[in-house]
Order: sequence, then structure tokens, then C-alpha cells
Amino acid sequence: MAPSKLTVTHITIATTILNVDGIKFLTDPFFGPQEGSSYDNTAQFEKHHLSNLGLTSIPPPPHFVNTVGPALRLDELPPIDAILLSHEDHIDNLDSEGRKLLDGRKVFTTVEGATNLHPSPGVVGIRPWETITSNIGGKTFRITGTPCKHFPVGEVTGFILETESFGLHSSGKPNAIWFSGDMVYIDELKEIGQKWHITAALLNLGNATVEFPVGKFKITMDGKDAVRITRDIGADVMIPVHFEGWEHFTEGREELKKGFEEDGFEERVCWTTPVVPKEVY
Repeated sequence: MAPSKLTVTHITIATTILNVDGIKFLTDPFFGPQEGSSYDNTAQFEKHHLSNLGLTSIPPPPHFVNTVGPALRLDELPPIDAILLSHEDHIDNLDSEGRKLLDGRKVFTTVEGATNLHPSPGVVGIRPWETITSNIGGKTFRITGTPCKHFPVGEVTGFILETESFGLHSSGKPNAIWFSGDMVYIDELKEIGQKWHITAALLNLGNATVEFPVGKFKITMDGKDAVRITRDIGADVMIPVHFEGWEHFTEGREELKKGFEEDGFEERVCWTTPVVPKEVY
């Protein structure tokens, strides 16, 4: 394990505080209304070429329904040093309340997202496998974008976090943390394990699916995918998030736990409870 200290506080869906040696990163901020809220996602189609989806016209408005609200309000958050935003164009990863956190903070996201969020100060777009260096909370971090395949159109990114205090693994590879962002399994991500030793992988799961006239799209990983990618990259610990609270998720905690146990993987899983800080190492 890395010599630094990592504590994870899950708030809702993919919204999590990663506390690295007292420096707090917030992932995919959603702080919307409580359960039962429905969100029209038509804007997603209006931004992109419908032909990419095999469609000739905008289908009936797809709605994302929130069944469990966030466990913390904005005014209950601790001071946040930086935001890791996997994509800005899905309401369940960034809503109007979450957007209030963007100004005045360092925000790392996709290149497309940085353009769409202009002129918010401090927003940096990062390309797949691009590494940038940033001083956050008095500590220098190297942040690398990782590729994602999520919605059939639009950009999404994951993030590798490195800093000097993480040290090196016995293999000689630098220790690092990975936040996957919303994605399905792709072979390209095996490259992570070739370059870094991942001490903790925060994975967006839920086996989320969306129905279209041309068929059903799977847009996030299921438990089998999570086990596969964690083993592929040799991560020490996997932290599941993004599997409860929305109707488009089809695999919740109980299904995930059962699958992990069947795969002999449960000992490498670090489960969280909303609002309760979980010390990973």
C-alpha cells in the first residue's frame, strides 16, 4: 500500500469525497432534490448527431428518475480542494446544485466539458492518457485522463491520481488512485496496470441501461466487469459506487455482493456507507 492516507466518503451515486492526506477531491457532484425527482435528458440528443445513435429524430424524452437523494447538502460539505468531473452533460453526474461548486475551484474534466463549462475559472480539460501537473492544497499531483466508453456519443474521462508521497510499489511502478468515471469495460484500460500500481480503484457500476427505439444500451459496468478490470490492472482494493438511487441502474448492492462472493473477490472490495468516512488505508 501507499504510505499516504486515503479516506472515502460516499454521498450519492458517483458523488464521493476522496480525502488524500487531508486534501479533498469531490467526484461528479450531484446535490439535487430528494427522491422521486425526474430529469428530462433530451438535451443530450440535441447536442449530438442523431445518426450516431442510429436515429432519424429525437425519441420521446428519456427521463432519469432519482429514487434516493444525496446524503449531504451543499452547505454540509467540508471545504473541497478540487473536483474530478467525469462528464458534465449527464444530470446524474453534474446537476444545477453541483454546478455551484465549480466556480473558484480547480475542476478537471473532458476537453468537451471544459469548453461547455466556459467561462468557469479553474476548469481544465484532459485528454485520454494525457497527464497534467497541478498544485492542490499545497501538494503536487499528477493527474492522467483515462479513456471511457459510456453513452454512444459525448466525452467521458476517468482519472489517475499520483503524488510523491504515494511512493513506488515493489514492482517499481508508481502507486496511484483511479476513479473510473461512467463507462463500460474496454480492453484499452489494461494499460493502467502496465504503468501504475493502483492502490484503490473507485468504480462506477450499476449496470445502467437506457432504452432507445433501436435497442437497449448498456452504459456502465456491472459486477463482472468490475472484477475483470480490477484483476486486469492488479488493483489492491476496489470501491464500488454509482449503483443505487436511480431507476436506470439494474444491479444494486445485494446483486453486486452476491456476484463478488461467487467470484471469490469479496475480500478486495471496500464497501462504503453514505456520509460515513471509510478509511481505505
